[in-house]
Amino acid sequence: MKKPTQKSFTPNAPGPLNGIRVVDLSRLVAGNVLTLQLADFGAEVIKVEPPEGDTLRSWRVKGVETAWKVYSRNKKSIALDLRADAGRAIVRQLAASAAILVESFRPGVLEDMGLSPAELHDLNPKLVIVRISGWGQDGRYRHKPGFGTLIEGYSGFASMNGFADREPVLPPMYLADCMAALNGYGAVMVALREVEMNGGRGQVLDLPLFDPLFSMLGPQAANHKLTGEVKVRTGSRSTNAAPRNVYQTRDGRWVCLSASTQGMAERVLAKIGHPELIKDPRFATNIERVKHGEELDRLIGDFIAARDLEENLEYFDQAGVTIGPVYDISQIVQDDYVLEREALIEIPDEEMGELPTHPVVPRFSETPGTLRAAAPRVGQHNEALLKPLLGDTEYAKLCDAGVISKGRKK
Repeated sequence: MKKPTQKSFTPNAPGPLNGIRVVDLSRLVAGNVLTLQLADFGAEVIKVEPPEGDTLRSWRVKGVETAWKVYSRNKKSIALDLRADAGRAIVRQLAASAAILVESFRPGVLEDMGLSPAELHDLNPKLVIVRISGWGQDGRYRHKPGFGTLIEGYSGFASMNGFADREPVLPPMYLADCMAALNGYGAVMVALREVEMNGGRGQVLDLPLFDPLFSMLGPQAANHKLTGEVKVRTGSRSTNAAPRNVYQTRDGRWVCLSASTQGMAERVLAKIGHPELIKDPRFATNIERVKHGEELDRLIGDFIAARDLEENLEYFDQAGVTIGPVYDISQIVQDDYVLEREALIEIPDEEMGELPTHPVVPRFSETPGTLRAAAPRVGQHNEALLKPLLGDTEYAKLCDAGVISKGRKK
């Protein structure tokens, strides 16, 4: 079994976003994941943290800030008290030289701080401002708290997730936040192109967690209009194509199998020893297979349950059937495919020695992203960034006043 690839940092490695300065005022996951994409491809991301640090730092495992370390590599940190006029003045100075500003305050807070989009655009007309919130900058819920959990429930996602005879199931990862982050990352690139290629002005991107996750439901609203029905929870079985489910093997493991095309479905029926069912009206078409999904799953499940995991994988792979193992994280990190593809790497870390994490995604053939630095300590870059901006005297004065904080080591 291979070990994860070791990756050291190349501090001055070039990237396609070199020269793009990003001021990141966000907290927690969505903003950090969005700016991670920019940082990985060379943008200078300046995290503006409160003296105690981004709340994401408090999500610790055995005292280690694992979420922060994964989502904040390649970034710089300054620690400012934004309750102070002088702290907000520094943000204005940074914004004046930035291409992008990202924030995730509740709607209206940026305005209350004297950092409204209009004021920022007076300083820098080309600035792209990303406003992350739960529910958006307008509408009746604009002032409600907007953690991803609420969005995952409200959007319709949880109502579709799980089994019909059980409670709705929330996702066990930061789904709403990460969907918003990746949507926001693409939107930022569009807005930057408008500025750089078309000579346009900077603009405001209203990015609630709700919109991207709701868009994932795809045709559900149209389906409801046509049928009047609400999609019921079906576990891992699809309501669009069959067969598609997870099945337990003889040795207690699980596989997932999908046959979303007619040819693949016919191949599955033949390979489980029931070629006659290809012409059976219950299973001859996708629509009928979906209607008779429970019976179809029983036939496939019985075949798979009579064989161990590896035997099933080898048999169906040779038959050209789309099947794969259901892994947990302990299995993923040891899988040869994952290690061969370098989908898992280890980077140097002060506390862990080596931090397992994902590489830069996606892979570019000509201008790849790079690992330039580990996630910063709170305020690690105060002096390097703020002394040249403010001058030695003013910098020392604001440090003494606590406007610029030394932060904490962990």
